[in-house]
Amino acid sequence: MESELKPRIPKDEIKLMYGIDDKPGLSMLILLGMQHIFAAFGGIIVVPIVIGSTLKFDIATSTALMSATILAAGIATVIQARGIGRVGSRLACIMGTDFTFVSPSIAVGQAAGLPGILGATILGSFIEIILSFFIKPLMKLFPSLVTGTVVTLIGLTLIPVSIDWAAGGSGAADYGSMMNILIAIGVMIFTLLLNHYSKGITSTASILIGMVVGYIVCIPLGIVDFSAVKNAAWFSMPKIFGHGVNFNPKYVIPFIPAYLVTTIETVGCLKAVCQVSKVEHNDDIIGRGVLADGIGSLLAGCVGTFPNTSFSQNVGVIPLTKVASRAVAVMAGIILIILGFFPKFSALITIMPNPVLGGVGVVMFGTVAAAGIHTLSKVKMTNRNMLIIATAIGLGLGVTFRPEILNGLPEGIKMIFSSGISTGTIVALVLNLVLKDKEK
Repeated sequence: MESELKPRIPKDEIKLMYGIDDKPGLSMLILLGMQHIFAAFGGIIVVPIVIGSTLKFDIATSTALMSATILAAGIATVIQARGIGRVGSRLACIMGTDFTFVSPSIAVGQAAGLPGILGATILGSFIEIILSFFIKPLMKLFPSLVTGTVVTLIGLTLIPVSIDWAAGGSGAADYGSMMNILIAIGVMIFTLLLNHYSKGITSTASILIGMVVGYIVCIPLGIVDFSAVKNAAWFSMPKIFGHGVNFNPKYVIPFIPAYLVTTIETVGCLKAVCQVSKVEHNDDIIGRGVLADGIGSLLAGCVGTFPNTSFSQNVGVIPLTKVASRAVAVMAGIILIILGFFPKFSALITIMPNPVLGGVGVVMFGTVAAAGIHTLSKVKMTNRNMLIIATAIGLGLGVTFRPEILNGLPEGIKMIFSSGISTGTIVALVLNLVLKDKEK
C-alpha cells in the first residue's frame, strides 16, 4: 500500500539513504530494524521491571509481563508503521510502553493488582482513541507550560524508585550495602561516560549497554539467580486476559492524565518523525498516528501489559542513519513480536540485579525530569506561569512522598489524586485555565 505521504522539500543538503517508501533488502532490513530496537529496548523493558518490582510480583508473573510488553510493543509498532485502514501514521515510528504510566499503574496496582491495571489500560485507551479525532482543540488545552510541568513531575516522582534499586531493592536484607552502592555508582558512571563521549547508536543505546555491562559484572559476584530462567518455558503463546481483568471505572481515573500527556507527546513525536523523514505532516497523519497509539494500548491490555506510545529517542536514529523507511520500523516490530514468544529471553531480563537498575534508573528518570525542564525553559516565566509550575510540582511531589495525606478522603477522590502525576496534571491544567496572565 502507498504511504499517502507527500515529500517535503528539505531546507538542508542532507539526503536520506532510504526514504519513507523505500524498502532495503532483507538483510539490511533486519540490521536497520535491530538498530531501532537497540535504541528503544532499554525503555521498553524498564517499565515492567519498575512496576513488577515495586508491586512485588512473583518471578513467573514478572516474566509473563515482560514477554507481553515486548510482544505488545512489536504489534503496536507494526500497526503504526504499516498502517491498517485509517489506523497508523505509516511513518518509521517505534512504539513501546512509557514511564508516564508507571505511577498510575503502581497506584492502581496497590489497590487492585494486575487485573486492575489491565482493566484501566483497556478502558483508558478509548480516551486516546477518541482524542485522536480532536487533535487541534486538545493542543490548546495542553500548552508547553502544562506538558513541561507534567513531564518534569514524571521524572521527579520516579527518582525514589531508582534510589531504592541502587540500595538493593525496598525491603532487601542487604539494603544499602557497600556492594550494592558501588555497583549502582559504577553502572551510573559508565552509562554517563558512554552517553557523553561515544557517538551514533552507541550513545543512543547507552542505557541498554550500561544495563548489559552491569548485568555481566554481577554474575561472578553471585548476585544473579538464574533459576527463573531455567524454569521458564522456551516458547509460549500470549494468553488473552491470562491474569484476569478488572474493569472498575474508578481505576481508570489515575490513567486519564497519563493518556492525555502521552497523546500530546505522540503528536510532537510524529511531527518530528515527519520532519526528519522529509515529508509534510498534517492533521490526518497525526490523527491516524494517535489512533494507532490508542489501539496499541487497547491490544496491550488484552495481552497482559501496560499502555503503548511512541518512542521519541528513535526519532534521533533516523537522521543518524539517514534511513526513514517505514519498512525498517515494520521489521523492528516483527522482531519484537518474535522475541515476545520466548519466555526464557524475558526471564533473563526480569532477573536483572536491582543495583544495576538503580545505576541506570537515576540517569533515566533524571533525564525525563530534565526533558520537562527543557520544555519549561522555552516558556516565558511570568509570575502566573511560575505560580502554576510551583503549585503543580509542589502538590504532585507532596502526594508522592506523603500519600497518607489522602487517607481521610472519599475513595473516589483518593483514586483521582493517588498519583503525583495525576495530581500535578490536574492542578496545572485547572490553574492554566483559571489564572489570567496579567503581563500580556
